Amino acid sequence: MNRKLAKLFQPSFQLYFVCLIVFACLSALYSWPLAGLELAVVACLGMYNRENNRRRYREINKYLDNVAGTVDVATKDTMANAPLPMLIFRPESGDIIWTNDRFLQMAGEREHLFDTKLTNLIPNFDARWLMEGKSQSPGEVSCSGRSFQVFGHLVRTGGRGGGFLATTYWVDVTDLCQTRDRYLASRPVAAVLLLDNYEDLMKNLTENERSNLMSELDSRLDAWVAHTGGMLRRYQRERYLFLFEEQYLAGFIEKKFDILDSVHQVVNPSGINASLSIGIGKDGDSYVELLNFANLSVDMALSRGGDQAVIRNKFTFEFYGGRSKETEKRTKVKSRVMANALASLIADSSQLFIMGHKAPDNDAVGAAAGVVALARKHGIPAHIIKEAGPSPAQELIDKLSQLPEYRDCFLPAQEALLQADTRSLAVVVDTNRPEQVQALELLQSCNRVAVIDHHRRAATYIEGAALNYHEPYASSASEMVTELLQYVMETNQLLRVEAEALLAGIVLDTKNFTTRTGGRTFEAAAFLRRAGADTAEVKKLFQNNLENTIAKYSIIQNAKLYRENIAVAVSAQPVSRVTAAQASDELLNIIGIDTSFVIAPDGERVNISGRSMGSINVQVILEQLGGGGNAAVAGGQISGQSVEQVAGDLARAIDRYLDA
Repeated sequence: MNRKLAKLFQPSFQLYFVCLIVFACLSALYSWPLAGLELAVVACLGMYNRENNRRRYREINKYLDNVAGTVDVATKDTMANAPLPMLIFRPESGDIIWTNDRFLQMAGEREHLFDTKLTNLIPNFDARWLMEGKSQSPGEVSCSGRSFQVFGHLVRTGGRGGGFLATTYWVDVTDLCQTRDRYLASRPVAAVLLLDNYEDLMKNLTENERSNLMSELDSRLDAWVAHTGGMLRRYQRERYLFLFEEQYLAGFIEKKFDILDSVHQVVNPSGINASLSIGIGKDGDSYVELLNFANLSVDMALSRGGDQAVIRNKFTFEFYGGRSKETEKRTKVKSRVMANALASLIADSSQLFIMGHKAPDNDAVGAAAGVVALARKHGIPAHIIKEAGPSPAQELIDKLSQLPEYRDCFLPAQEALLQADTRSLAVVVDTNRPEQVQALELLQSCNRVAVIDHHRRAATYIEGAALNYHEPYASSASEMVTELLQYVMETNQLLRVEAEALLAGIVLDTKNFTTRTGGRTFEAAAFLRRAGADTAEVKKLFQNNLENTIAKYSIIQNAKLYRENIAVAVSAQPVSRVTAAQASDELLNIIGIDTSFVIAPDGERVNISGRSMGSINVQVILEQLGGGGNAAVAGGQISGQSVEQVAGDLARAIDRYLDA
């Protein structure tokens, strides 16, 4: 440092001295005394210049030391008397190195905290954000009943091999947090309350009985909302609008919307229990958006069977309740309207692309065959999307492919994508979730989409469809398509194999007409029999080979009881999705088992199949694992996990369901 200062402040006298010495040497040619005198003068001048430079260096260094000392004193004074609490600590170990007095006051300490662990002083403080290179804590830190936003930075000590020191500054944001919390708690929430079975409740009742029944329902609803100070008004005979502040929503969720059970206790003179669905909208930017969210939520609740609460925010749905079994609430008027609407859509299309869910079963293929028959009647070409590799319904697909009418009908998704045009119609059967369809890119490329499905809706579903025929009370997609065909086709216009395909779909999802069957199910089956469906041929579609039969009973042999009447079977050997489903069905034939689950690997995925003939809703359980279905039949395909991990997740999902 001194050498640099010397070069910076020293005048360039070297050249002058060199010139003087040269002149002295030249003088020696004429006079030695004169040359000696000149050299003596030059030597004196050099000594004087050297001493003068040393004195100047000492004065400059003294001045710089004074300046540095003043800055250091100012720095120390600033840190000690800073208006913000300051803390210096080691982030690796949490050891406190230094604090100023304001931090001690903030922490309620009187003495310095040297060598104290920061976690002992503030347990909820996490220093990982500093190690990640961030300068601000991701959330507020609580200390002594106050909230602080922490800012800081790291400094490396001792070179590359040393540790770190973290310097943090603590800003009191308690008032800001309280204001924010009051704002969030007072935000408006809109709810639409709907009596699901209003028509059934009021059927054949006198005016006096209706009045008494509605009075009982109103009193229960009034008692439920009384503590909120909100506004509850009935704006239609079966619909209520409820406006309240968001701070009360957590209480409703904590009590699991106990109003659902309370309303269910209201019984009309005919013995029918009242059923309530609640749709809630939150996080809207306006009251209009809140009401839209609430209406979407109540529609979602109805599409999942009713008797539940659904909350919709800006991004997703949340579901509560929905454990009761669905009761049939379909009308032939709606089916007739949907049949005519679908026929009009098909007639106005250039071609049809029909797809089901991935790994389509007999129900998906049967429903697709019914749509092909409807397209054939209107002279519109139709294609069924096929997947690479064998399908669970491969035997049915092979049987249809042999028909002249189905020549070139089955088409890979990529070829269909190339053939699609602006007037193409995509028909999705047996699923309503976009991530489960066979050809998502094709679905997204088609401007017009029709959806025919009987599964309960999940948080994700196909939006913006030109026709959405969704009946969670139907037994199968094949039943729904058959019902549509009854209004627009004669039995002789349906091929025998198509009728058998539709009947196979109904047989599959109803387990030979033993589960989820209603009067409409048998009406559809009767129509298909009149169209020529042979039940013996249908039964052949469900025959197993010897290998799959042995695998099915091997799975049953490994089943274990869980929580009394629930059977869970885990297979270590890969089996097909159909075999797993059949094993799950077979377990219900055992006395004392009301619910069954089968978990088995299938390639890179793990298939899980759930069945119920009791009060347990398997769809609600498997929905937690990404599956879907309905109360009696549900399933899912899980990737990236082992069979053991899926079994553990299933056990926890069952516990959450039963302990709720």
